[in-house]
Amino acid sequence: MLGAEFDMATDDIDVKLGTLQDEIMQLASSKSDYDNLAAEIHRLRSIKQDTQELNAKRQTKRQRILEMTEFLDMQSGVITEYDDKLTRQLVGKITVFENKLQIDFKSGVDIEVEI
Repeated sequence: MLGAEFDMATDDIDVKLGTLQDEIMQLASSKSDYDNLAAEIHRLRSIKQDTQELNAKRQTKRQRILEMTEFLDMQSGVITEYDDKLTRQLVGKITVFENKLQIDFKSGVDIEVEI
């Protein structure tokens, strides 16, 4: 679910924000109560910001996975024994539990291995 097709667009939010901002300007000029409208604008702006942050994080993960894939593609031959340099390049952390290992790769991908 890291593919760009899963990123969320903010175009609909932008259109709704534009409409609400026009409405709030009309209400403000007529001295009407526009608290509800202002609250909706703040809510939509918050949703838009959260969506943009989520999309940026997903893009960062995709980039890190791409870099890891390119690094692995550059490695020559088949890995038949432990390589400390390769491990340090790819693995961020390994957590040992009673019945499993959790491996956190620097790319942001995590896996669990039953032991």
